[in-house]
Amino acid sequence: MSTDTVIDVNTAAAPRGRANAFVRWLVRTPWPVFTLGMLQADIIGALFVLGFLRFGLPPEDRLQLQDLPAANLAIFIAVLLVSFLVGSLVSLRLLVPVLRWQRRDGLLADPDPAATAVARTRALRMPIYRTTISLVNWFIGGTVFILASWSVGSRIAPVLAIATGLGATATAIIGYLQSERVLRPVAVAALRGGVPESFRAPGVILRQVLTWVLSTGVPLLAIVLSVLASKLSLFEANADKTLTPILLMALAALGIGLAGTVLVAMSIADPLRQLRWALGEVQRGNYNAHMQIYDASELGLLQAGFNDMVRDLSERQRLRDLFGRYVGEDVARRALERGTELGGQERNVAVLFVDLVGSTRLASTRDPAEVVVLLNEFFRVVVDTVARHGGFVNKFQGDAALAIFGAPIEHPDGAGAALAAARELHDELLPVLGGAEFGIGVSSGRAIAGHIGAQARFEYTVIGDPVNEAARLTELAKLENGHVLASANAVSDALDSEALCWNVGEIVDLRGRTSPTQLARPMNLAVPSEFSRQT
Repeated sequence: MSTDTVIDVNTAAAPRGRANAFVRWLVRTPWPVFTLGMLQADIIGALFVLGFLRFGLPPEDRLQLQDLPAANLAIFIAVLLVSFLVGSLVSLRLLVPVLRWQRRDGLLADPDPAATAVARTRALRMPIYRTTISLVNWFIGGTVFILASWSVGSRIAPVLAIATGLGATATAIIGYLQSERVLRPVAVAALRGGVPESFRAPGVILRQVLTWVLSTGVPLLAIVLSVLASKLSLFEANADKTLTPILLMALAALGIGLAGTVLVAMSIADPLRQLRWALGEVQRGNYNAHMQIYDASELGLLQAGFNDMVRDLSERQRLRDLFGRYVGEDVARRALERGTELGGQERNVAVLFVDLVGSTRLASTRDPAEVVVLLNEFFRVVVDTVARHGGFVNKFQGDAALAIFGAPIEHPDGAGAALAAARELHDELLPVLGGAEFGIGVSSGRAIAGHIGAQARFEYTVIGDPVNEAARLTELAKLENGHVLASANAVSDALDSEALCWNVGEIVDLRGRTSPTQLARPMNLAVPSEFSRQT
């Protein structure tokens, strides 16, 4: 075999491979079922008309296809085939942009946004297009059928016209409801970017009206037609012989009504069922719950509105979480519940101040990434320990942290909680910091707690002598083996269960304070040197 022959074979095989791949993809889409649904709805409508002509009329006036002249019957069948073929070609032409859009839907970049918008709208309108094509085919077929049967049924031509119209109506409604359900996956993909403003699907009220027309209007009109035709002497048979056909049509109405009601009920119940599931997920705190938008009706707008609501809730929760991380969960909750305004109020608070020793030296002797890891671990221990005792870390200042007990949420034993947190913090920081040293100071008293700053930018903080005293005690604690100092006032403000864990010592003058401070030290603390020898 020559090289040219191999090239020709490969060239011919490539289109066949693409065609086979396209067919395999198409089979997995809803379009084959949609096409079969079109044929099924037309068959149901045709059976309704033929059944009416066969059983809905008295025996003397019944019309069957074999009663038509052979040539007329052949013309009628040919017209049906041609109209169905033309309708299928029109549907295919309308579907081509939709199929192209579906094939490239998984691509990261859309090569033609305008074509995609047209395809999405056309995909949503396919049930309407399908119904319109079906009605046109039925109009053509009904007209040709009346003309073809004129020689044998001219007297009942009005009955044939109305029966054909009722059959077309039943076919259109069943086809629309069925198509809308079959093409739901396509609608979900088309509505992924939102509901187009220029398109609205039939709403709940219109669907209920369509169901009434299908289940009640069409059968009752057929019954009324039979009665009127008998009264107007369009039938050769007497009125008594119309009772059996009327009974049969009433039974048919029961079956058609049940089918139509089930279709509409399912189209309404499915999104409501999904909505109930999504609401349950949101109640459980899952803000990633997302509803698929089934159509562009009121139900689709409800689904889209729910998605927007959950997206807003998720954004608010994220902002609240970030807000809480920056200012403290208690401050964030109080601000969200009561609002914020500049100013503060005086209250009893306990203040804990913790600071690393020689952080500048650490930054110059260690890798910056290592320093960041050390500081993050240091602050993690501080935040966790303070939170366990009911306080909150108000701010980070370089390598120091300020914690408050008793504001913004009152604490029944703020001083005792701050003292207990200081002792526990000492023991927690020793293994974390290793050779690095630190100082912890605790004070309590009256201070102003509130939002300080400008209207455009403020923060929640505590201002007063306890804050200054705690900062000065921290400086002094860095020189102590235990690294923890508190004021005697803080110990006296604490409950006995915590106050008994502290020894009150000497009185000192702290820098920047006019009154002296009596120091207090915790009992039974591990000193850094002993810990270092153990490790």
